[in-house]
Amino acid sequence: MGATGQYITAVRAYVVGGGGGDYHDQGQEHWIVNEIATPMSIYPEYKQTRTSFGINLLKTLVVEVETTKGEVGIGISTGGYPAAWVVANHLERFIIGQPVENIEKMWDQMYRATMYYGRKGLVMNAISAVDLALWDVLGKIRKEPIYSMIGGLVRDEQPCYATGPRPDLAKEMGFIGGKMPLQYGQIDGEEGLSKNMEKAALMRERVGNDFWLMWDCWVALDLPYAQKLMDRSTELGFKWVEECFNPEDYWSYKELKRRADNKIMVSGGEHDASRYGFRMLIEFCDIDILQPDVSWCGGLTELIKIGNLAESHGKYVVPHGSGVYSYHYVMTKTNSPFAEYIMMSPEADRVVPQFYPLLKEEIIPVNGKVRLSEKPGFGVELNENAVLQEIKKGVEVF
Repeated sequence: MGATGQYITAVRAYVVGGGGGDYHDQGQEHWIVNEIATPMSIYPEYKQTRTSFGINLLKTLVVEVETTKGEVGIGISTGGYPAAWVVANHLERFIIGQPVENIEKMWDQMYRATMYYGRKGLVMNAISAVDLALWDVLGKIRKEPIYSMIGGLVRDEQPCYATGPRPDLAKEMGFIGGKMPLQYGQIDGEEGLSKNMEKAALMRERVGNDFWLMWDCWVALDLPYAQKLMDRSTELGFKWVEECFNPEDYWSYKELKRRADNKIMVSGGEHDASRYGFRMLIEFCDIDILQPDVSWCGGLTELIKIGNLAESHGKYVVPHGSGVYSYHYVMTKTNSPFAEYIMMSPEADRVVPQFYPLLKEEIIPVNGKVRLSEKPGFGVELNENAVLQEIKKGVEVF
C-alpha cells in the first residue's frame, strides 16, 4: 500500500473549446490570432492570421484523475481530440490502480510506452496534462499546495512580464517588461523589418529606457533575418529575442547566441520538450533563458528535471505561460526570478486569467506580481458551467 493509502481509480479526458488551455481558440478580434509572424507566414494565403492555418483546431485538453476516496485532480494542456484519445485509450492503463504518490513511475511508463510515436508535441501534451492532474490530486490528499511539496517558496511574490502588443499598457499595470509579438518576418524583407523596428522605437519611447522590451518571434525566422532583428533591437536596449527558429534547428540557436556577443539574451524552448531537448538548448546552444511550458514539456515532473539541469549550468528557467501551473514552480526556484503572463484580453488592456473561462479562482498578477494561496494542489477547480466533452475509451474521434 502506498503512503497515502489511496489509489487512482479513474482517468477522464475532456475536450473544451473557446479558450482555456488552447488560448489561441479566440475570435478574430483578439490580438493573439491577428497578423503575427509564424512559420506559415511565407505563404500569402496563411499570413494574415494564425487561425487561417488552423492553430485553434485542436482545442483544450482537460484531464481529471480520481482516487479511491473521491479526490479529483485537474490537469490542462492543448491537443484536444487526438490528445484526449491518447489519454483515454493508451495512457490510462499506466495510471489506474497506481498508488497516488507513484508519479515518477507513472510518468516514466507513459513516456517509454509512447516513445515510438511521441517524445514531443501532442503526445507530450497529453502526458503533461495527466502529470499535472496527478500532482494536483496528491496535493489535495496531503492538504498542501504544490509549491510546498516541491521545496517551498523562495520569495513571497513573483514579478511578471506581460506578453502582448501593448507594452506601454503593461507598464501601467505594474509589469516589469513587455514582450511583443513580431509582426513581420523574413518574407516581408527590409520593409517589414523597418516596420517592426518602427513599432519597437515607438514602444521604447512610451515606456522609457528602464522598462524591459523583448521580441516573441514564434519559430518564424531564418538565421540572417534573426541576426538583423537582433542587431537592430540591441540598439534599442531590448532584453532578449525569443524562439526565432524551428524548434529542431539547434544549430541556428547556437549561431545566434554566438553572434549576440552578450549584448542581448537569446531565449527559447517553448515548443521543445523533455530533459533531452532542453539538454541540447543548454549544452549545445548555450542559450540564456530556457522557456519550457509545463503543459507541453512533460508536466511538473519533467519541468523539475529540466530546471535542475538548467540550474547546474547557470541558466534561467522562465516557463512559457501556463498560468498557475507555472507559478507554483517558479516561486520555488532562485533561477526563475520572474515569470510570464500572457495578456488574454483581446486588446491587451486588461489582466484576465490565462485559462479563462475554464477555471475558477485562478491566480492572476496584481500590479504585475503574483502571490500564491495556501490552497492544496494547484488551488484551482473547473468552473461549473464549463462545457466538457468527454472522450471515452474505445470511442472513435477521427
